[in-house]
Amino acid sequence: MERYLAPAGVGDFELIEKRSKFIACVMPVYSEEAAKVEIARVRAKYHDANHNCWCYIVLGGPERYSDDGEPQGTAGLPMLEVFRREGIYNVCCVVTRYFGGILLGAGGLSRAYSSSAKQALLKAGTTEFRLCDDLRITCRYDLLGRIKYELENNNCLIVNIEYLESVIFSVLVSAGTSDGLCRKLQDVSAGAVSSVVTGKVYTNKLIDPAGK
Repeated sequence: MERYLAPAGVGDFELIEKRSKFIACVMPVYSEEAAKVEIARVRAKYHDANHNCWCYIVLGGPERYSDDGEPQGTAGLPMLEVFRREGIYNVCCVVTRYFGGILLGAGGLSRAYSSSAKQALLKAGTTEFRLCDDLRITCRYDLLGRIKYELENNNCLIVNIEYLESVIFSVLVSAGTSDGLCRKLQDVSAGAVSSVVTGKVYTNKLIDPAGK
């Protein structure tokens, strides 16, 4: 997957439907363990609620949901479908319900839970993550200024610079573009720069080389 969307932050939303109160919270998470921690936190906060229904989707990991006592298929799954449709990953959502005494029916419940989740996502906003090559670039000190200039002007994200016997740049570039960058650095340094792709990571801070 070259890119994906995730919540930009935490979003909260409240809905009153036939005297039942629905309190939705959407938050970014980056592991199943983190999702479980957030669910436990919200359940503790609203320990007196009738239901704390939840779902989460972790990139490269599991999708899970719970109706927490609501009729099967009326809460957790409709919430999960909101994030599936929007292409959202690394997301956890908990919707708390305080029962107001009036039954909503299966359709009403599904709409209330999915609508609450969607509105909380809108409050959180989304951010796009792009797959990047993680580059380690080594150069002499006399080439420091020239190499840094080339990196800053070729849509690279300089993550770190180490000043050891040589200068070592840790750089992120859009996946698939590292070969061209390495060739350019070789040209401007007359072959004096060493560049190695050490892995791939996702970031939401990289400038897209195509300007998209």
